[in-house]
Amino acid sequence: MFRPLSIFIGARYTRAKRRNHFISFISLTSMIGLALGVLAMIVVLSVMNGFQKEMSSRILGMVPHASISAVTPLDDWKTVADAAQKNPEVIAAVPFAELEGMLSFRGAMQPIQLQGIDPQLEPKVSIIGDHMVKGRLADLKPGEYGVVIGEITARRFRLNIGDKLALIVPEVSSVPGGITPRMKRLNVVGIFKVGAELDSSLALINVADAADIQRYKPGQVQSVRLKVKDLYAAPQVSAQVAASLGADYRASDWTLTQGSLFSAMKMEKTMIGLLLLLIVAVAAFNIIATLIMVVADKGADIAILRTIGATPRQIMGIFIVQGTVIGTVGTLIGCALGIVAALNVSQLVGWIERVSGQHVFSSDVYFISNLPSQLQLTDVLLICAAAFGLSFLATLYPSWRASRIQPAEALRYE
Repeated sequence: MFRPLSIFIGARYTRAKRRNHFISFISLTSMIGLALGVLAMIVVLSVMNGFQKEMSSRILGMVPHASISAVTPLDDWKTVADAAQKNPEVIAAVPFAELEGMLSFRGAMQPIQLQGIDPQLEPKVSIIGDHMVKGRLADLKPGEYGVVIGEITARRFRLNIGDKLALIVPEVSSVPGGITPRMKRLNVVGIFKVGAELDSSLALINVADAADIQRYKPGQVQSVRLKVKDLYAAPQVSAQVAASLGADYRASDWTLTQGSLFSAMKMEKTMIGLLLLLIVAVAAFNIIATLIMVVADKGADIAILRTIGATPRQIMGIFIVQGTVIGTVGTLIGCALGIVAALNVSQLVGWIERVSGQHVFSSDVYFISNLPSQLQLTDVLLICAAAFGLSFLATLYPSWRASRIQPAEALRYE
């Protein structure tokens, strides 16, 4: 079968045993370095994808994807909900209220964000029902001022089901200061744990009780909470719903409250990816060193090829092929090992915990108790493309040097 001269000789050089074993060693270390770099990038980015997915499902499963409110409290929230659900991107719409205050228990205080919910409808838009560790959402009955608190809040105040605590909310008044505190006694009826910061900053009460605290009329609610199909389309979807209802309605979405967190996570993934790419770059520099030494070792061969008619372009192609083969093999090995490791990293960490008897991720310290991993095809393709690209670029200078060798100079002392 016919093969171009550059590919034929470059492949032979790659397979051939060299007199200088140090060159073979450098070639091997270049290949291993590329494989380790690609392996590390795939595993680390997959773990970061897993963390991002885990945090998204937990945090955005608790906070509203979007909400629709008006200048005044909503008298008929069902009309707004029906109008919102006409949009094909809206999955569910339920009554919702949100207010901020302070929880007080035996002299200790902490800020809290209260959500007023309908216990029967809340599972349509929230994952809270799946993360109750004590009590039930159904215990949030109107008029009884029950509250469901996070596990960290309960641990901080040493609260349990049946305990009572005080809620302090600010209220605008005509006194000289302009704001006076109002107090309401709440009964702990449930404790949830989602494994995120919300366990210490969020509490749930019945939407009717929230309306009473806000001094609304019976039946009035602050807003309507929406759950949408595509989280990243929530700003556009909520704006469309608000526009269809009229000028008196306004929309808000999760990007206003949690957007900075997920932007920071995305930036962190990008920066760590760039730092890990330096490992691949170092391995690529090893390819440069390998090819420079090969060119010096094969000077006589290059001169003979030139004398029998090989062009500088063909000489250059020989060493490009040789360096590219080293880079390709290293990248493919690293890709295969990285995919296997990323798919089994949770089991590997579990095995290490069982063997060592130590918890790598303790639920008392971290928001999660295992190491999540989500392998994405786009990440794998980008990593492999970057490794291939760096490997190819690393071959250009040594190959160019080889093409500039003059036969008379190389054979002078042969």
